[in-house]
Amino acid sequence: MSAVQAFRGTLLHTPVRGEVEILHDALVTVAADGSIEAVHPAGSAEHTRAARQFALRGELVTLGAGQYLLPGFVDLHVHAPQWPQLGKALDRPLEEWLQTYTFPLEARYADPGFADEQYPALVDALLANGTTTALYYGTIHLPATQRLAAICLQRGQRALVGRVAMDNPDQCPEFYRDPSARQALAETRQFIEYVRALPGNGGGASAAGRPIAPLVLPVVTPRFIPSCTDELLYGLGALARELHCHVQTHCSESDWEHDHVRERCGISDTRALERYGLLSRHTVLAHGNFVSYDDTRALLVSGSAIAHCPLSNVYFSDAVLPVRRLLAQGVHVGLGTDIAGGASPSILDNARQAVIASRYLEAGVDPEVARSERRRADSRIDALTAFWLATAGGGVALDLPVGVLHPGYQFDALVVDPAAAGSNLRIELTDSAAGILQKIVYHAGCANLAAVWVAGRRVSA
Repeated sequence: MSAVQAFRGTLLHTPVRGEVEILHDALVTVAADGSIEAVHPAGSAEHTRAARQFALRGELVTLGAGQYLLPGFVDLHVHAPQWPQLGKALDRPLEEWLQTYTFPLEARYADPGFADEQYPALVDALLANGTTTALYYGTIHLPATQRLAAICLQRGQRALVGRVAMDNPDQCPEFYRDPSARQALAETRQFIEYVRALPGNGGGASAAGRPIAPLVLPVVTPRFIPSCTDELLYGLGALARELHCHVQTHCSESDWEHDHVRERCGISDTRALERYGLLSRHTVLAHGNFVSYDDTRALLVSGSAIAHCPLSNVYFSDAVLPVRRLLAQGVHVGLGTDIAGGASPSILDNARQAVIASRYLEAGVDPEVARSERRRADSRIDALTAFWLATAGGGVALDLPVGVLHPGYQFDALVVDPAAAGSNLRIELTDSAAGILQKIVYHAGCANLAAVWVAGRRVSA
């Protein structure tokens, strides 16, 4: 038996969008590389044999009565340096919020000591909220962003981390921008090499002979088109192809950004990113609120994904992403908190808001307009879809084996305890699997997360 530990309890997840799978008293065996080796249903001979062996070896984790084992959450959009301003100045327009509040804060990370004060608390908070995989923006500062990557690895969070590139003097303040495209490209390359060489960050093979994937991955990160020169954008696209890296950036977040790119480039944000060579199967575009049908074709051809950030869209976009339409067209979509543009570090909060926002889009919100004219039919998503976006959908967006509790996927998981002190979550014996998951989406909070694992390692609670 190559598995090194096992977990026994009620398993609940959505491997297929819109469908719930529940296995009562399942036994999940996990290999040394953190991957799920097998899921044995209750009553099977292998379940009985393996449970006995793991219990004798002291390597069996048994969930309590009434608890549920769920896949960990995937957050596709986090601005790590903005953690100290979470919940502040969200009444200001995006461009003012950036220039007046955000850029001065991010500039403070020129001091690596400030990063050491802030980043551990951020990673710990996300893990406590069940975020086992996070896609992070750092700052332009190489040492501080290196610290972020190292802290994620130390804390055991699966993370994709990018050193932000931004060199356009017309949009970036003098005190916070790359002095040249050449330096931004050189430091991005240096950061990628640093992350891949971090001691303990994957490499080699497990006892079963399987390669051990890195826990922390580097990401090519142009902040967004307005903040970058053409030289830098073309250079980052070439670098991502050369070094086979993920890419993250903002796309059509607000009317201001969307219109700025059209005026500058003569084409949409999505098509401009395509021209710069920044769209690929490993690209995640934050927001995408104004993505058109023509833009969607570019996303489908490249395989790029959208990080839906429903909370921050309320504050900065004045628009609702048509999630249901994009999913129907085949676009990869997951959820992002957009810390600190989103006021909550919880993906569950964003899952709830995703459902609400879709209902607003479908129903329309202007009471002065007739219902038949203000509504956008067939736009709503339900709680099960929102949960899928938060788990399996995020894994698909990143092209990583996470978000599902099936063999071959990483054991990134959490335990939901409805009986936790101060819980709003109440499960009845008559609740169906779908009903239980709906209640978890709408009512579970940080207090209900009794334990969190990443790659089989317990990282919180």
